[in-house]
Amino acid sequence: MFGAIDQVAKSKEDHMLRYSQGRDVWADPILNLQRMQEEMNRLFGRFGTMTEAGEYPSMNVWTGEEGAMVTAEVPGVSPENIEVTVHRNTLTLKGRRDEAAPTGEEVTYHRRERDHGTFGRTIALPFPVDSDRVEASFRNGVVKILLPRPEADKPRRIKISNA
Repeated sequence: MFGAIDQVAKSKEDHMLRYSQGRDVWADPILNLQRMQEEMNRLFGRFGTMTEAGEYPSMNVWTGEEGAMVTAEVPGVSPENIEVTVHRNTLTLKGRRDEAAPTGEEVTYHRRERDHGTFGRTIALPFPVDSDRVEASFRNGVVKILLPRPEADKPRRIKISNA
């Protein structure tokens, strides 16, 4: 059986194919098609065809009666390069990750897996947001956004009277 193959094809831009360890890539043609689809999604994902699981930045969203909290992982991005906007029930996170590459005439990549450039992600929330009370903080490469619900939109308990 074939184990993990770290480097199968290498071009000037250092595009490499990845194989999952333990898969016999030649035994099942369906596995080969799945692998090729994964590679195409990875290679062309930065042009807007990435699958949902590969979108950047990765986000977690929690909701409750008071509002929502969103965390987004943005390692290597400074807070000055991040823009958070809220409109009704839509949150947009945009930014730019600068390339951290050594300089020199003879420097080439051996392996390149971290993307750089602009990014953006928009998510719809299950309720409108009070945009005047939104708070965002940044710590250890994670953006934390608190999105409170407007008072008029919060669930209310209705007392039932005897008739």
